[in-house]
Amino acid sequence: MSQVTERFLRYVQFDTRSEEEAPGSPSTPGQMVLANALAAELETLGLSEVSCDEHGYVYATLPANITQPAAAVGFVAHMDTSPEVSGAQIKPRLFENYDGKPLLLNETLNVVLSPEDFPDLLKYKGETLITTDGTTLLGADDKAGIAEIVTAAEYLIQHPELPHGTLCFAFTPDEEVGRGTDFFNLDKFPVDFAYTVDGGPLGELEFENFNAAKAKIVITGRNVHPGTAKGKMLNSLLLAAEFIALLPPDETPAQTEGYVGFYHLTGIRGEVEQTRLNYLIRDFDQVRFAQRKAVIENIARTLGKKYPQATFEVEIKDQYYNMKEKIAPVQHIVDTAFQAMQAAKITPVVNPVRGGTDGAALSYKGLPTPNLFTGGHNFHGRYEFIPVESMEKAVETLLKIVELYSRRD
Repeated sequence: MSQVTERFLRYVQFDTRSEEEAPGSPSTPGQMVLANALAAELETLGLSEVSCDEHGYVYATLPANITQPAAAVGFVAHMDTSPEVSGAQIKPRLFENYDGKPLLLNETLNVVLSPEDFPDLLKYKGETLITTDGTTLLGADDKAGIAEIVTAAEYLIQHPELPHGTLCFAFTPDEEVGRGTDFFNLDKFPVDFAYTVDGGPLGELEFENFNAAKAKIVITGRNVHPGTAKGKMLNSLLLAAEFIALLPPDETPAQTEGYVGFYHLTGIRGEVEQTRLNYLIRDFDQVRFAQRKAVIENIARTLGKKYPQATFEVEIKDQYYNMKEKIAPVQHIVDTAFQAMQAAKITPVVNPVRGGTDGAALSYKGLPTPNLFTGGHNFHGRYEFIPVESMEKAVETLLKIVELYSRRD
C-alpha cells in the first residue's frame, strides 16, 4: 500500500464533522484530536516549527535547502468533514482493478455505486478505488488533501538531494461551515503564495469561485386552536412554503452548472408559530450576487405587506468572495501549477469552483491561494470515492510545483 493511501485510510478514522451552530473553534472536539495527531506526526517526520494552537490550526515548516533566492510556497488542507452526512465510524472499501461495473457498497441497504449514475467511474477502469460502505461519507474532502501534502513533505525530507525553497504547511478546522480561516495566523505561515489541496477529480485547477452568503429567514406567525382558527391563525409553515415558492425554481443547485449561481435551501425547522429557513446564496459575479441577496430581502418585504400580522426577519451574512481578482496579479502561480500537472502527465482541467475553499478567504487576507485537485468524486455523500492513482498523482504534482519554484528567482 502506498504511503498516501495508508495515511488517507488512517485519517478518515477520525470523526471530524464540523457543526455550523456550535460556538468556538474548532466547532467539534474531534477536529482537535486529529490536529494534535497531525502535529505529532509532523514532528516525527522532522519538520520544523510544528505547532497546534488553541483553535485547532496546525502549522509546520520545511526550511529551504538551497542558497539561491526562491519563493516560499505554502500548502493548505482542511481537517473537518461535511456535517451533512455522518463522518463517524467510516469503513472504507477498496476495489482493486476496477472493471467498470456497478459496485455494491452495502448489500443490506442496497447502496450501489454505478457508472449509470456516475459515469466518471469509467475513467478509472483498471485502477484501485476507495469508496464508502454506503452508510457514511468517505472524507476525501479533505483528508485526501492532508494525506497528499504530508506524503509530499515526507518525500522531500527523505530525499534531501531534491532542491526546494522554504515550504510551509497548514491544516485548518471548520472549512465546511465557512470558518476555516477565522483564526488563521499568517505570521506562522510566512509564504509568498499558497495552494489549497481541496479540489475534486484528477487535474482540477481552480482559481475562481463563488461569491457566497448565507441567509436565515425567521417567519413568525400566530397559533390558534385549529377548531377556532378561522380568520385568526397564521401558520408560519405555510408562509414559509409561500416564501420558497417565490424563488425561481430553476435557480437551485440541481438545475444549474458552470457559471450560473443559485439559491440553496439547506434547512427548514418550524412549527405553526415560527419557522426558520436557511439558504446559501451563490454567484460568481458580484453584481448578480448582490441582486440575489436583494431578492431574498424583497420577498420578505412583499410577504410582510401581504401578511401584516406576521413577521419576516432576514439575516444575510457574506461568507467569502471570488478569489479570481486576487489571483490575477500573480498568474504565475496558476501557470506553474499547470506546468507541474503537465510534467506529471496530467491534463489540467480549469474549472470555476462551484463552492468555496479556504483559499478564497486567504486570498482576501493578502495570500493568493488557488486550489488543486485531490482526486475525489461525489464529496459530502455516501457515493463518494477516490482512485488511489489520483492521490499518487496529486503527490507528484505537489513535488513538481516545488521543483519548478526551486529554479525560479
